Amino acid sequence: MMKSLLIVLMLIECTAAVQDLTGKMFSFTQDSKTDHVKLIAAKDDVKAITVCLRSFTDLTRNHGLFSLATPSFANGFLIFKKSTSDQVEINVRNKAMTVSSQEYKLNTWQSVCSTWDGTTGLVQLWLDGKPSSRKYCSEGTIRSNFVIILGQEQDSHGGGFDAQQTFIGMISDVHMWDFVLSPCEMQRYVDDLNFTPGNVLNWKALQFETIGKVVVEDKQGPCS
Repeated sequence: MMKSLLIVLMLIECTAAVQDLTGKMFSFTQDSKTDHVKLIAAKDDVKAITVCLRSFTDLTRNHGLFSLATPSFANGFLIFKKSTSDQVEINVRNKAMTVSSQEYKLNTWQSVCSTWDGTTGLVQLWLDGKPSSRKYCSEGTIRSNFVIILGQEQDSHGGGFDAQQTFIGMISDVHMWDFVLSPCEMQRYVDDLNFTPGNVLNWKALQFETIGKVVVEDKQGPCS
């Protein structure tokens, strides 16, 4: 009984602490309706967003890369790879915009960034530093009780997961800003140079919770 209580307390302490995940990655290892990582945001009222992350997968089916939901919008801000080889969907305030003719690579690390400006309603996708056309999606503000999930796509606030849309692979270097990153700053992120870390989510000071068979481990990459 005491051993079980100690394990629970250790898990609570681990998930509650802010951690520097430099050189680490989340490994998502199976089809599941439950496995995911929940990220704790530093703020939950934004009128602009930039999200950047690095991903590695061999999936050719639909899968979510980043899912932010609020009580009002299940798809508050969603980056979703569609099964069509060259299509990525950006969803803001439950309104979707599809980006085509972008090279989404399999079995290699790639940088995925997306921006949204709530004043103009424009969104844009960047894959390995290559920008898409800027397209109109939705104007307004995203606020209140953010639930941010990696590994699953939310169809409701904090839930509604579908195993056929789960992410399998590795994700690292997740950052989120409450403004639109400049192209030069975006390139600095892609090149892993000295960029300004996210002020909503910061991989170097991240508060998170892992659920299910998600492993935090050293990031795999080229030998130096």
